[in-house]
Amino acid sequence: MKAIIMAGGEGSRLRPLTCGRPKPMVPVLNKPIMCHIIDLLKKHNLTDIGVTLQYQPDAIRDYFGNGAEFGVNMRYFVEEVPLGTAGSVKNAGNFLDETFLVISGDALTDLDLSKAIDFHRRRGSIATLVLTRVDCPLEYGVVITEENGRIRQFLEKPSWGEVFSDTVNTGIYILEPEVLDYFAPGQVFDFSKDLFPLLLKDKKPMFGAVLPGYWCDIGNLQQYLQSHYDALSGKVQVEIPGREITPGVWVGSGASINDNAEISGPVLIGDNCQIGSKVKIEPYSVIGEGCVLKEQTSVKRSVIWNHVFMGSGAAIRGAVLGSRVQVQANAGVYEGAVIGDDSVIKEHGLIKPDVKLWPNKLVDMGSVVQRSMIWGTRLPKKVFGLEGITGLANVEITPEFASRVGAAFGSFLGIGARAGVSCDNYPASQMVKDALISGLQSSGAEVFDLGVGITPMHRLVMRSMDCKGGVHIKISSQRPDKVTMIFTNKRGGNISRGEERKVENALMREDFQRVDVSKLRKPRVVPAMSETYLQSISRQIDSSLLRSTGFRLMLIYDRTNLERFIPPLFSELGLEVEYPEGQNSGDPIKGWQYYQDALPELAKSVIERKAHAGALLDPNADRLILVDGKGRVIKDELLTTLIALVILKEQGGSVVVPVTAPRVIETLAEQYQGRVVRTKTAIQDFLEKVMIQDESAKTSDDKESHISQFFMHFDALSALARIFEFCAKNSLTLAELVDEIPDFFLNKKEVPVPWEAKGRVIRELVENPPVDHLELLDGVKVYHPEGWALVLPDPEEPVCRVFSEGTSMEIAESLTDMYINKISSIVGAGTNQE
Repeated sequence: MKAIIMAGGEGSRLRPLTCGRPKPMVPVLNKPIMCHIIDLLKKHNLTDIGVTLQYQPDAIRDYFGNGAEFGVNMRYFVEEVPLGTAGSVKNAGNFLDETFLVISGDALTDLDLSKAIDFHRRRGSIATLVLTRVDCPLEYGVVITEENGRIRQFLEKPSWGEVFSDTVNTGIYILEPEVLDYFAPGQVFDFSKDLFPLLLKDKKPMFGAVLPGYWCDIGNLQQYLQSHYDALSGKVQVEIPGREITPGVWVGSGASINDNAEISGPVLIGDNCQIGSKVKIEPYSVIGEGCVLKEQTSVKRSVIWNHVFMGSGAAIRGAVLGSRVQVQANAGVYEGAVIGDDSVIKEHGLIKPDVKLWPNKLVDMGSVVQRSMIWGTRLPKKVFGLEGITGLANVEITPEFASRVGAAFGSFLGIGARAGVSCDNYPASQMVKDALISGLQSSGAEVFDLGVGITPMHRLVMRSMDCKGGVHIKISSQRPDKVTMIFTNKRGGNISRGEERKVENALMREDFQRVDVSKLRKPRVVPAMSETYLQSISRQIDSSLLRSTGFRLMLIYDRTNLERFIPPLFSELGLEVEYPEGQNSGDPIKGWQYYQDALPELAKSVIERKAHAGALLDPNADRLILVDGKGRVIKDELLTTLIALVILKEQGGSVVVPVTAPRVIETLAEQYQGRVVRTKTAIQDFLEKVMIQDESAKTSDDKESHISQFFMHFDALSALARIFEFCAKNSLTLAELVDEIPDFFLNKKEVPVPWEAKGRVIRELVENPPVDHLELLDGVKVYHPEGWALVLPDPEEPVCRVFSEGTSMEIAESLTDMYINKISSIVGAGTNQE
């Protein structure tokens, strides 16, 4: 006996889950619904199967092939236009030369088909409808039969006033081939509406077999979720893939589950999933293959498809996530919500109940989505952020993405342009570097592989080599699970915003230059770049002077990245180094915050061991924090002021500082006949001004003695060496140098501001200033009689940051709070108007 699976359904009521696939391919328990139908047919010895197709037929053909992998024989029959249920089966007429069974490819059932077939044969029926009883028959075809099972009457989707039975049509039929003679090939014809009434009218032997068991027509999203709950609870007899490791918890092969994860069955976790520490998966949840759930994520009564990423602290409740969805750190998806394939919900994003996101949507950081999103794509308007391109390693910044970025950057640089590429010493960065190099090659760039190093090394090499541009890939200093690609120009500075936009445009349009294979160039490995970098620092420092001083420093740094730099440099310079206990281990990568949390221990060690100073270095030597002999921490604005003081005392001239730096720098500049140049806080602007100043300050006969502000601000190792050389030259301790800086009082806070409200906030602050003196160099800076306040919209997060300075800390804090309240009031007023 043969079987026909009707698999042409579009599944419009299941959108957005069916936007990219036919309904029979929607997964239940991590495999397409149609797989469960094939398992049921095979269980009842129905292995010769025809499949009728219409919507996206290749998706089904490509997955199942000839059926051999599933233990059956399959043939396909495609409708060019919809022919109705009976018309689609008639389309397979040549295959149907004996009694055959018809079943839908998008329902979940365990009904006893053998019993129905036996009933059909015993009754001598021409058409047998498999029936079942349901509590609410309004959405189904209701059927009433005589005592022997002969069908007497049926009605499609009745109202309650028309209901005359709770026995409904399951869409499973056993038919004789002659029923197809009632209508012509190509004719639109339906079983329930056309064929069965005709057979009833002709008084043909048509019976209904009422079977016990489970049957669910997965017609909407609620039924889709319910089918999973029923399967996990055992209401339907289907195979649950995986191994039952504890009662009700099934886990696929290759899955890794942290010992601290809390999993309460019934739950299904697919193959190769990674479940992190303190993850909580509650009953009636299904996790697809290859999913990553980071620490402290929470899943309740939800269905997650394949290759989904959930960041730390993310939560999903009674919802469905399509394949390759990203729910980033601390984002939430709530009851009845459905997220289409390849959508991204950024950090702290919130999807309200019953919201539907169609595939490829992007929900910005901190955004709250209250209505369904159908149009648009997930591609952000801006790819570049504060420091280049940053994203979750192997989630947002994948090898495929990095290759496309390389092709875009190479297309911007031009065919034959020289490009220098380096990375730090972590595997994720090296993976991204290799992929990015491939993209650069494809666009015709001549790539110089600078090897493993740190950001300042890359910047120095770019200044000394004839490269048009470069990229340094590093683990993000803010988040150790993120990777950053820094794009540099021939001077080692970050490329401009205009250049970033050109690369973004090429990336968005995929407008890449692809050269002929004959013009592809093999990357050229440039050896010993770390040694070249260290020699450059050593040449500019009087090491004999430092040796004679005998400075002893307490250091904390990332050994994975910096061990190849710090011991040889400090040995060459004669700086004695000690380490606080328990620090500088070779443990897995840690973020910049981890190192900053060690500052109290560093300060304590400096005092207890009577060291001259202490230093904490960013893993890529981009940032520096100092501790003087008195245990005072020197970072952020105080470090900026210290660097300005060293430059002013050593060589005078101009010092470049960001707009957020304290006003005491002007006082120091006046004292040393210098000048202060203020710049925007963005790294591109700061770097550009610094490089211009460096070039103008150099003299042809005094280049080596010139203190480069470029490396003082953007090279922690060079700055460290320069500061202590200055102390040695002037017979000063670091604490004595810090004592020369007048007291200043800075305060900073941030306030949530939706993306769409940022422009309104800045406009209203400019239009209604409390005083006359405004400065619009970067954000809005308002001067008050006893201080100033600066409001800066953050380019990467839905917040505004407020910086203030006052003649006392109380005044600084009151200015900050005043502007926080003003911003909150503007945002609140805009929300109320909407």
